[in-house]
Amino acid sequence: VLDSHTSHIASKFTEIKQKNDKRTGKMLEENPKEIKTGDASLCILKPTKPMDVETFKQYAPLGRFAVRDMKQTVAVGEIKSVCKGESTGKSTKSAEKAA
Repeated sequence: VLDSHTSHIASKFTEIKQKNDKRTGKMLEENPKEIKTGDASLCILKPTKPMDVETFKQYAPLGRFAVRDMKQTVAVGEIKSVCKGESTGKSTKSAEKAA
């Protein structure tokens, strides 16, 4: 489950891009097979439902996240970039009137 601000949405780690040094932030390994406890990395996460988030630089409260598994925190981090997808969910009557 990906927790960002007040939203709690199931998500999937689609790709681990790189493994970084925790102190300097420099890349240690590109496309690592796995990451372990205490490692810093750059990953791509894909939520199962649409989610309202921003990059950490644009708006810090919406740019932080935590990944939890069985109520235990597995990962925390900052959102570096956002890929806006097509909205496939239902729209409300008020949203249709506003458009």
